[in-house]
Amino acid sequence: MRQSESLFFDIRGLRYHVRRWQGGPARRVVLLHGWMDVSASFQFLVDALGAEWDAFAPDWRGYGLSAWSGADSYWFPDYIADLDALLERIQPDAPVNLVGHSLGANVAGLYAGIRPARVAKFVNLEGFGMPATRPEQAPRRYARWLEELRVEPRLRPYADYTELADRMQRNNPRLPRERAEFLARHWGKDAPAGGVVLRSDPAHKLVNANLYRLDEARACWERVTAPVLWVDASESETRTRMKLTAAELAERRNAFKNLQYEIVQGSGHMLHHDQPEVVAGLMRDFLAAE
Repeated sequence: MRQSESLFFDIRGLRYHVRRWQGGPARRVVLLHGWMDVSASFQFLVDALGAEWDAFAPDWRGYGLSAWSGADSYWFPDYIADLDALLERIQPDAPVNLVGHSLGANVAGLYAGIRPARVAKFVNLEGFGMPATRPEQAPRRYARWLEELRVEPRLRPYADYTELADRMQRNNPRLPRERAEFLARHWGKDAPAGGVVLRSDPAHKLVNANLYRLDEARACWERVTAPVLWVDASESETRTRMKLTAAELAERRNAFKNLQYEIVQGSGHMLHHDQPEVVAGLMRDFLAAE
């Protein structure tokens, strides 16, 4: 298992943690984790990539070892601004290779269209966006958000790291035990009152007050100039839960000018946990190609 170091940066008023697996600067990637996840989640993928790859992985605000925002809600544009500031610290003078999973891929996909000159290549792991919404859904969404603000959000406690690892394996039966135990130590922390709680700010659990605007996302995707590797999992429970049809997904992929599409068999939404060697192989070929 490759060893990582922890870097800390002051980013937009918050102390940001960035995990780095040091390698050669010519093979540098920035890895962006998903919702309720942490940077250490990429350990298996980084191991599979090989020692020559120089990998940086931030914990988003309110996750892992990064500071919590202190607000009662988290707003999606802040991730975009945080990424822009982080890249100025990681690689200010050249375009970067961005690899995102889920939430991280959705952030990266928008960023690649907002700042196209800053992105060399983009690897999208299960970052297909959210179901389209309609304006008339807004009043009910705002009302739900206001109601959720009335109750302080909490995350369920676990007796110990073993119970947390058990929960991870129930959520993802493909996850080997040793990987679950590794992740539990990074996803969780000792609670003051005993037991273990997740390192994530419970405020992430609140519904987003803003509707997902597919037309705005598509406008950003259409401005992406970097080559894109879009990787889906063959058995994505997240894609199934969102009820996105094959036609809807194809339309979203078609917004990108230069896209390679791959499906990883025998994997669910956490495909970098289920099949890290396969994902790493696709990434190496894509990122190394002229």
